[in-house]
Amino acid sequence: MTEITSRRKSNAERSAQMRQKLVDTARALFVSDGYAQTSTPDIVKAADVTRGALYHHFADKKDLFLAVIRQENEAVAKEIEDAANTSSDGIDMLMEGASAYFDAMQRPGRCRLLLLDGPSVLGYEVMQQIDAEFSAKSLKEGLTAAEGMSQPDAFRLIF
Repeated sequence: MTEITSRRKSNAERSAQMRQKLVDTARALFVSDGYAQTSTPDIVKAADVTRGALYHHFADKKDLFLAVIRQENEAVAKEIEDAANTSSDGIDMLMEGASAYFDAMQRPGRCRLLLLDGPSVLGYEVMQQIDAEFSAKSLKEGLTAAEGMSQPDAFRLIF
């Protein structure tokens, strides 16, 4: 006799899934329509959830936008780290990381979110804080690894 068991999701799992659904839905709308043109009713309708669900997870649209921006920054940083970790040479790590940054920024909507709407909505200081937490950390590690480079290597890095 085969026993079929179903595992019920915990409240924390359901909450995390709902939060991610809202972030994913909002990201799509922020990319297609822009932050200013996206309303919370638009997000709720597209996500097929109630306003209560939105406001249970996020204080307001700006808070949801911040979650989208943080997720995007985290994804860019991970792509950079994954690419840079393929080499043990400091210069190569920096070059691979720079290339990965440009590749990561090609994801549809990412430039709009991180370079246009993010600074406009959240402000320069908040964007700098987020960058310091994610991508800037990788860059500092790469520069530290390359610190002992020779002049020809530095020249190669610049050109």
